[in-house]
Amino acid sequence: MTFSQFLFRNRSYTPLPFLAVMLIFADPTLTSLIVGFMVAGLGEFLRAAGVFYVGSETRVTGSVGASKLVTSGPFSYTRNPLYVGNILIYLGIGIMSLALFPWLQLIALVWFVFQYTLIVKEEERFLREKFGQEYDDYCAKVPRFFFRFTPYSSWHPVDIDWKAGWHSEARTLQAFGLATLILVIIWLA
Repeated sequence: MTFSQFLFRNRSYTPLPFLAVMLIFADPTLTSLIVGFMVAGLGEFLRAAGVFYVGSETRVTGSVGASKLVTSGPFSYTRNPLYVGNILIYLGIGIMSLALFPWLQLIALVWFVFQYTLIVKEEERFLREKFGQEYDDYCAKVPRFFFRFTPYSSWHPVDIDWKAGWHSEARTLQAFGLATLILVIIWLA
């Protein structure tokens, strides 16, 4: 197993050390809570948009896989809206906490960009093998982590399975809510 495969399989757990340090050294202010919540909220919006658009396709946990190439909706602006959303969530929670500010936030930002770059390269290898030139054309036009100002392809209507979407996004929403609640309690104490 390569390091990028290890990261892919454990991507749900790699934020835990960051969250632990953030809580131990938290020193939130009203301003940090508001600004950080806005950054994390934007991240959650991007994540949820991607999750609801493609459904359970994004919740692969064992090895990289995909039944279809998604190039529309949120994936029409950036190839990885979920990972961009995650990075913003972690950065926002770090800002909310003001723990070891600004070093923890910078280290977390660098770590998660590094981690997701390796994970994405693993996913890209799979997608390139499975979808060939269609995927190469998509990669040439849509940035890995940054955003296009215009969509790559038209927004294809999809049947959103709201129940499956909420189920898929539940852990992220619970973690975001719990971290926010703990930081507000620390601020109020």
